[in-house]
Amino acid sequence: MAGRIGARLERWLEAERDQLPLWLPVALGGGIALWFVLPGRRDWATTWLALSAIGMGALAIGRDGRALRVLGVGALAAVAGLSLIWWRAERVAAPVLPRPVVAGFEAEVERAEPLAARGLVRLALRPTAATDGRGRPIALPPRVRVNLPVADAPAGLGRGARVRLRARLMPPPTAAVPGAYDYARQAWFDGIGATGRAFAPVTVLRPAREGGELRAALSRHIAERLPGSEGGIAAALATGDVGAIDEGDAEAMRRAGLAHLLSVSGLHITAVVAATMLVVLRLLALSPWLALRVRLPLVAAVAGAAAAIGYTALTGWQVPTIRSCVAALLVLAALAMGREAVTLRLVAVGAIVVLLLRPEALAGPSFQLSFAAITAIVALHEHPRLRAWFGPREERGWRRWGRGLFSLLVTGLAVELALMPIAAWHFHRAGLYGALANIVAIPLTTFIVMPLEALALALDVAGMGAPVWWLVGHALGALLWLARAVAAAPGAVAALPAMPAGAFALMVAGGLWLALWRTRWRRLGVAPLAVGAAWALATPAPDLLVTGDGRHLAIRVSDGRLVRLRERAGDYTRTMLAESGGVDGELPSMDAQRGVRCSRDLCLAETAAGGRTWRVLATRSAYPVPWRELVAACGTADVVVSERWLPDACAPRWLKLDRATLARTGGVAVTFRSGAVRTVRRAGDGHPWVAMPVVAGPRREGRSRGGYGQAGRPF
Repeated sequence: MAGRIGARLERWLEAERDQLPLWLPVALGGGIALWFVLPGRRDWATTWLALSAIGMGALAIGRDGRALRVLGVGALAAVAGLSLIWWRAERVAAPVLPRPVVAGFEAEVERAEPLAARGLVRLALRPTAATDGRGRPIALPPRVRVNLPVADAPAGLGRGARVRLRARLMPPPTAAVPGAYDYARQAWFDGIGATGRAFAPVTVLRPAREGGELRAALSRHIAERLPGSEGGIAAALATGDVGAIDEGDAEAMRRAGLAHLLSVSGLHITAVVAATMLVVLRLLALSPWLALRVRLPLVAAVAGAAAAIGYTALTGWQVPTIRSCVAALLVLAALAMGREAVTLRLVAVGAIVVLLLRPEALAGPSFQLSFAAITAIVALHEHPRLRAWFGPREERGWRRWGRGLFSLLVTGLAVELALMPIAAWHFHRAGLYGALANIVAIPLTTFIVMPLEALALALDVAGMGAPVWWLVGHALGALLWLARAVAAAPGAVAALPAMPAGAFALMVAGGLWLALWRTRWRRLGVAPLAVGAAWALATPAPDLLVTGDGRHLAIRVSDGRLVRLRERAGDYTRTMLAESGGVDGELPSMDAQRGVRCSRDLCLAETAAGGRTWRVLATRSAYPVPWRELVAACGTADVVVSERWLPDACAPRWLKLDRATLARTGGVAVTFRSGAVRTVRRAGDGHPWVAMPVVAGPRREGRSRGGYGQAGRPF
């Protein structure tokens, strides 16, 4: 029996031998993913040893069989991935600020990124000579990031400038609730040890270089020609700078499935390379001598490669741009050698290059969305039946156009299906009309907006670009109208709560199985894909969300709506609570809700779940509450939430989530029906952005255990 199974397995792998190299980046990424999923060094080391033993053992005993060799190579590739991300995390290690502090310091500006739509300038700084509010010397991390209002930004502020300023700094924030964005992880790999807000005045000790960075200068130039979101999108297409796009318009682009147009990636690189090759080829062909003696397509390909590298450098070496640049270079190399250019092997090589350079990119949405989209497109067009359908043929014009339109629609649907699990995992939402919107938006951007913008920039050298900028503005206005119309359509976005990691892993595994194999066994990928999707859809939305600082919470009240504790909350907090709760839109405040009683200091909410009524008590002011009344209220509540330390006598029936508890757990998500409690932090988590090295912060003179006295407003 075992022999027959082994023989069938060998025959299957022989039939799929051309597809086997495609799984090398998958195994490499699997090792990287294991490092992110497993909690600490002991687990990483154990997994490293186990995979090494499996890999070397399989290679040693599998010389005559393909199956064991495939297993061995895959296991060793996973070992390489785990080693690579572990080494990378140790290599970028830098101290992190332990607690919030107001500091005055001098610093060199590494980068000044204007966020015109928010009225801010984001500065990456290398601080020196720091003091606290009392003038005592303190240590700061070697790299910090602060936001400064545009109105307070002095002249000469830019890359290379040296400045003196004061700022309120804090450690990079972790995920506020389970499933939310974890900036601390990204900050660790970027070497950022603190973030905050700078105060005026900011003194420039040494101005930036005249003219500043090319990228910033080009973005300013475009913004001067096109005001508003039209100019912001034009700048994003040229430089990757999205800071000038109005937040409402950026949200409309995301809801309409058009946000990929704002991230410089394959579409933009392809347009730049194609335009460069076309211009160079046409110009060189004007010379008969060159046309007869020089292989002009090869020269044009070299020019296209140079344009791709230059454009990638101009837009800041972002992950999607690097991936697209690598892919473009490989395509050009294949064309120069007379080979088929766009294949899944090309995608695999691009993924390996990106993972070798920046293995942490695997955990981010940019890498996942980029490679999922391009893999879906190439796998679809490599399918024999679809290749026959999409292939060129002699037919009438209307049939050719109809076939092309249908092909674009099918491709768009495939991309939307491939991206939907990733969007639901990272952003807790999935667009429904993106494929239809992209049928119009992609040709509009590729064949109208980008060529017109390039022409306008070229004509600006002679001061003649104004009429073309007028056309660019109207074309981008049409793109924004499309985004707003699609975003406002009923059912444009499906909101989903945070899904389990296992459901996401099943969907990714099933999708890869479907895309990378070619024989009938590829259909087995439908099973994990369907199970993962059903698991994600069956996951109930949490009934209670508490942020890691205890200041904000959202609770599902008796009518099924999710409401938030505080009327005043930042845009990010309101959006994050709504998305994590599976709600598309704004959460109302607790005040005047059925089943909720609030004073200025406390709120008591009741909700029914699992056949009983749950009572949640939360503080929402900085005023002390009478001790006896607080203790009595705690005794009648199932869950108590506070941003302060609560006295030991405050003993709720189930959960006590005060500052001391939340400092250990981070944000919390609770499902009352099942009694499930999920936390941001896990016991024994050894990832460096959790157990991080810290610089010596200012010494605290003392600490109150909550400040609950006999005076204060009664509940």
